[in-house]
Amino acid sequence: MAYQFIQVERHGPVTTFVLNRPEVMNALHSPAHFELHEAFDAFAADPDQWVGIVTGAGDRAFSAGNDLKHQAGGGEMKSPPSGFAGLTSRFDLTKPLIAAVNGVAMGGGFEIALACDIIIASEAAMFALPEPRVGLAALAGGLHRLPRAIGTKRAMGMILTGRRVSAAEGKELGFVNEVTAPQDLMRTAREWAATIAELSPMSVRASKEAVYQGLDEASLEAAIKGQNRYPAVAALFRSEDFVEGPLAFAQKRKPAWKGR
Repeated sequence: MAYQFIQVERHGPVTTFVLNRPEVMNALHSPAHFELHEAFDAFAADPDQWVGIVTGAGDRAFSAGNDLKHQAGGGEMKSPPSGFAGLTSRFDLTKPLIAAVNGVAMGGGFEIALACDIIIASEAAMFALPEPRVGLAALAGGLHRLPRAIGTKRAMGMILTGRRVSAAEGKELGFVNEVTAPQDLMRTAREWAATIAELSPMSVRASKEAVYQGLDEASLEAAIKGQNRYPAVAALFRSEDFVEGPLAFAQKRKPAWKGR
């Protein structure tokens, strides 16, 4: 499908989603949200797509978040059920996503990155939830995902001041997995994606789902006892990969994962 405000690129089982509005630092408006919603729906439904990378066009910004000029000009502000960027309220996506943050990730842009499972950041990256500076609040998940990622006090230190955090500090705080030179960002993100793609997609999806669902359980005991009822975990037990993995190990060969 042809898109106007995003680009979608396939490389084997890895799909890259590029926020493509560099003239406004990849800020997103309603049409872009709906394009991303469709693209992530297609990614989720395609059994041959196993890992996703999300990045921004150009070298200035991952995403400056909500397109405030579009909003101020009376532009439509509708968003799909899957939330900001078609992602922040998409809680049933078990395929892993890597955010390759190439520059500014502000407000909704930071919320997109936080909605991904892994964040790789260029040394030029900058993160913030500055919504209170313009009379808004980070209600697309940032106020909830950031405390879960780095702890309440550290998160409140960012949220209540709207301050900017460098990639290096983001790694120290714990929401960035790796910092790279700008020219190495996409190579590094693709290396992470390739490493994940070497594993059973069914196992990866079950693991992701068990982690996030388990964090919402009342206790560790409840999480362990309840994990077998999660859809991706149940799908793993029924899958061809569940048979192939032990068989390949016994036969001392590389497994041929099917993702089903």
